[in-house]
Amino acid sequence: MLALDFWKTVTMDRGNLLERLLAVLEENAVGYCVVGGQAVNAYVEPLVSLDLDLAVAAEDLARVEELLAAFRVRRFAHTLNVSLEDSDLAVQFQTDPRYSSFPSRSSRRRVLGLELPVASLEDVLDGKVWAAGDLERRPSKRQKDLADIARILEHSPELQKRVPDEIRRRLI
Repeated sequence: MLALDFWKTVTMDRGNLLERLLAVLEENAVGYCVVGGQAVNAYVEPLVSLDLDLAVAAEDLARVEELLAAFRVRRFAHTLNVSLEDSDLAVQFQTDPRYSSFPSRSSRRRVLGLELPVASLEDVLDGKVWAAGDLERRPSKRQKDLADIARILEHSPELQKRVPDEIRRRLI
Protein backbone atom coordinates (compact mmCIF):
# COMPACT_ATOMS: atom_id res chain seq x y z
CA MET A 1 0.00 0.00 0.00
CA LEU A 2 1.32 3.45 -0.88
CA ALA A 3 1.92 5.95 1.95
CA LEU A 4 -0.82 8.31 0.75
CA ASP A 5 -3.36 5.48 0.43
CA PHE A 6 -2.48 4.24 3.92
CA TRP A 7 -2.80 7.72 5.43
CA LYS A 8 -6.10 8.40 3.62
CA THR A 9 -7.43 5.09 4.94
CA VAL A 10 -6.34 5.85 8.50
CA THR A 11 -7.75 9.40 8.39
CA MET A 12 -10.93 8.28 6.60
CA ASP A 13 -10.37 11.13 4.12
CA ARG A 14 -13.34 10.29 1.88
CA GLY A 15 -13.84 14.00 1.12
CA ASN A 16 -10.30 14.33 -0.27
CA LEU A 17 -9.51 17.16 2.13
CA LEU A 18 -5.78 16.77 1.61
CA GLU A 19 -5.86 16.97 -2.19
CA ARG A 20 -8.47 19.73 -2.25
CA LEU A 21 -6.62 21.86 0.27
CA LEU A 22 -3.24 21.42 -1.42
CA ALA A 23 -4.83 22.32 -4.77
CA VAL A 24 -6.21 25.58 -3.34
CA LEU A 25 -2.79 26.49 -1.92
CA GLU A 26 -0.96 25.65 -5.15
CA GLU A 27 -3.51 27.32 -7.48
CA ASN A 28 -3.28 30.52 -5.46
CA ALA A 29 0.53 30.46 -5.11
CA VAL A 30 0.36 30.45 -1.32
CA GLY A 31 3.75 30.14 0.32
CA TYR A 32 3.39 27.31 2.82
CA CYS A 33 5.26 24.38 4.29
CA VAL A 34 4.63 21.31 6.41
CA VAL A 35 5.56 21.66 10.09
CA GLY A 36 4.83 19.56 13.19
CA GLY A 37 4.79 15.79 13.34
CA GLN A 38 4.51 15.19 9.59
CA ALA A 39 7.57 17.42 9.06
CA VAL A 40 9.45 15.35 11.65
CA ASN A 41 8.38 12.27 9.67
CA ALA A 42 9.98 13.75 6.55
CA TYR A 43 13.38 13.64 8.25
CA VAL A 44 13.28 10.63 10.58
CA GLU A 45 11.52 7.25 10.85
CA PRO A 46 7.82 8.14 10.44
CA LEU A 47 5.04 7.62 12.95
CA VAL A 48 1.32 7.65 12.15
CA SER A 49 -0.52 10.87 12.86
CA LEU A 50 -4.02 11.98 11.94
CA ASP A 51 -3.16 15.64 11.52
CA LEU A 52 -1.18 17.85 9.22
CA ASP A 53 0.30 21.13 10.42
CA LEU A 54 1.14 23.86 7.93
CA ALA A 55 2.86 27.21 8.24
CA VAL A 56 2.04 30.01 5.83
CA ALA A 57 4.28 32.83 4.66
CA ALA A 58 3.52 36.07 6.49
CA GLU A 59 2.41 37.83 3.30
CA ASP A 60 -0.13 35.06 2.53
CA LEU A 61 -1.64 34.52 5.97
CA ALA A 62 -4.43 37.11 5.67
CA ARG A 63 -5.79 35.73 2.39
CA VAL A 64 -5.53 32.05 3.36
CA GLU A 65 -8.67 32.25 5.49
CA GLU A 66 -10.59 33.69 2.49
CA LEU A 67 -9.31 30.87 0.26
CA LEU A 68 -10.65 28.27 2.69
CA ALA A 69 -14.32 29.18 2.20
CA ALA A 70 -15.13 25.70 0.79
CA PHE A 71 -13.92 24.04 4.00
CA ARG A 72 -15.05 24.05 7.61
CA VAL A 73 -12.69 26.46 9.41
CA ARG A 74 -12.41 27.05 13.14
CA ARG A 75 -10.17 29.80 14.47
CA PHE A 76 -8.18 29.26 17.66
CA ALA A 77 -5.55 31.39 19.40
CA HIS A 78 -2.67 30.24 17.19
CA THR A 79 -4.27 28.06 14.50
CA LEU A 80 -6.88 27.86 11.80
CA ASN A 81 -8.25 24.32 11.93
CA VAL A 82 -9.57 23.07 8.60
CA SER A 83 -11.79 20.03 8.15
CA LEU A 84 -14.48 18.45 6.00
CA GLU A 85 -17.49 16.41 7.04
CA ASP A 86 -16.28 13.38 5.07
CA SER A 87 -12.79 13.28 6.58
CA ASP A 88 -11.20 12.59 9.95
CA LEU A 89 -8.10 14.39 8.74
CA ALA A 90 -7.31 17.53 10.72
CA VAL A 91 -5.26 20.30 9.11
CA GLN A 92 -3.98 23.12 11.25
CA PHE A 93 -2.55 26.31 9.81
CA GLN A 94 -0.20 27.85 12.34
CA THR A 95 -1.01 31.55 12.78
CA ASP A 96 1.68 32.16 15.41
CA PRO A 97 3.96 34.75 13.74
CA ARG A 98 7.06 32.77 14.74
CA TYR A 99 6.20 30.29 11.96
CA SER A 100 5.71 32.84 9.18
CA SER A 101 9.30 32.72 7.91
CA PHE A 102 9.44 28.90 7.78
CA PRO A 103 8.15 28.61 4.18
CA SER A 104 11.07 30.73 2.90
CA ARG A 105 13.53 28.14 4.25
CA SER A 106 11.56 25.04 3.27
CA SER A 107 12.53 22.41 0.72
CA ARG A 108 10.49 19.78 -1.05
CA ARG A 109 10.52 16.41 0.67
CA ARG A 110 8.38 13.30 0.60
CA VAL A 111 5.51 13.47 3.09
CA LEU A 112 2.61 11.03 3.01
CA GLY A 113 3.72 9.85 -0.41
CA LEU A 114 3.62 13.39 -1.81
CA GLU A 115 6.39 15.87 -2.58
CA LEU A 116 5.54 18.86 -0.38
CA PRO A 117 7.42 21.88 0.93
CA VAL A 118 8.69 20.97 4.41
CA ALA A 119 10.20 23.34 6.94
CA SER A 120 13.94 23.00 7.49
CA LEU A 121 14.89 20.52 10.19
CA GLU A 122 16.08 23.39 12.39
CA ASP A 123 12.73 25.15 12.02
CA VAL A 124 10.84 21.91 12.71
CA LEU A 125 12.88 21.47 15.89
CA ASP A 126 12.24 25.08 16.95
CA GLY A 127 8.50 24.58 16.46
CA LYS A 128 8.58 21.40 18.54
CA VAL A 129 10.53 23.18 21.31
CA TRP A 130 7.94 25.99 21.35
CA ALA A 131 5.10 23.46 21.50
CA ALA A 132 6.73 21.36 24.24
CA GLY A 133 7.17 24.49 26.35
CA ASP A 134 3.61 25.76 25.86
CA LEU A 135 1.86 25.08 29.15
CA GLU A 136 -1.54 25.80 27.58
CA ARG A 137 -1.21 22.67 25.43
CA ARG A 138 -2.54 19.38 26.75
CA PRO A 139 0.10 17.38 28.65
CA SER A 140 -0.29 14.46 26.22
CA LYS A 141 0.46 16.76 23.26
CA ARG A 142 3.54 18.13 25.02
CA GLN A 143 4.72 14.53 25.63
CA LYS A 144 4.40 13.83 21.91
CA ASP A 145 6.39 17.00 21.19
CA LEU A 146 9.13 15.74 23.53
CA ALA A 147 9.15 12.40 21.70
CA ASP A 148 9.47 14.24 18.37
CA ILE A 149 12.36 16.30 19.75
CA ALA A 150 14.06 13.09 20.90
CA ARG A 151 13.56 11.56 17.43
CA ILE A 152 15.13 14.62 15.78
CA LEU A 153 18.09 14.65 18.18
CA GLU A 154 18.73 10.93 17.63
CA HIS A 155 18.85 11.64 13.90
CA SER A 156 20.81 14.90 14.15
CA PRO A 157 22.61 15.12 17.53
CA GLU A 158 24.43 18.26 16.39
CA LEU A 159 21.12 20.14 16.91
CA GLN A 160 21.14 19.54 20.70
CA LYS A 161 22.46 23.06 21.30
CA ARG A 162 19.17 24.43 19.88
CA VAL A 163 17.17 22.73 22.63
CA PRO A 164 16.95 24.54 25.98
CA ASP A 165 18.34 22.67 28.99
CA GLU A 166 14.91 22.51 30.64
CA ILE A 167 13.53 20.60 27.62
CA ARG A 168 16.60 18.35 27.28
CA ARG A 169 16.25 17.32 30.94
CA ARG A 170 12.68 16.16 30.22
CA LEU A 171 13.80 13.83 27.41
CA ILE A 172 14.09 10.15 28.22
